[in-house]
Amino acid sequence: MDVTVWDSDPTLPTARPADPARIGGHGLEIVWAMAHALDVRREPVGKCITARIALAG
Repeated sequence: MDVTVWDSDPTLPTARPADPARIGGHGLEIVWAMAHALDVRREPVGKCITARIALAG
């Protein structure tokens, strides 16, 4: 299954080192842990991110 999100901010996401003391900013870590593939691309306005996730069954 593909899950795609878009937003108007042109800044591409970057992974940060795991830090259990950090509040927030863990979304990309979680997506990368679950996804089989991740595509990040700039759009004419903002960016589009697609995660491919395998579903059981």
